Amino acid sequence: MELTLQPLASVCDVTGRAFREGNRVVSYLGREANGEIIRRDLLESEDGQMTQSTVIFCRWVTQFKPKPPEANPERALKLTAENLFLTLADPAAERSEANTPLLQFLTLMLERKKLVKPRGLTEDGARRIYEHMPSHQFYEVPAGTLDEAFFRRIREQLGVLVGEPKVKSAPVAAAPVSPA
Repeated sequence: MELTLQPLASVCDVTGRAFREGNRVVSYLGREANGEIIRRDLLESEDGQMTQSTVIFCRWVTQFKPKPPEANPERALKLTAENLFLTLADPAAERSEANTPLLQFLTLMLERKKLVKPRGLTEDGARRIYEHMPSHQFYEVPAGTLDEAFFRRIREQLGVLVGEPKVKSAPVAAAPVSPA
């Protein structure tokens, strides 16, 4: 799954004020009414003030850090399953129950691609520990049951982001031709 999105903004989408180092920034990933996938970044104090008709897919909170001048903006434009996993699983980011099924699904995808490897459970058994193979960093993902209800929730979330699949219409059967 690959999406092209703008990188973290340097100004609040609500007020237009520039972010300063250490500001808590709320980021939303969603879909506009016209089908465009968007990312909105705003100061945490302005959370809830977005007035656009956007269907929200997920939300996360991070502290703003100015980008170093040598950062590659082209690379930051691609939002992949791996990038989204790293953003949502980041220990510095606030966890949201609404994002848990998505994080678990992304982990499953990345495990199949061998980008993350399971390394056991936390002592309380509530989270699974995964190692991100390219960076060798460890991330904790809430443990859960991958049942039918789980996949139904994921399908709904992904439907918001990438659109619902088009339903194929049943082929129309030709009427029998009577001999003349």
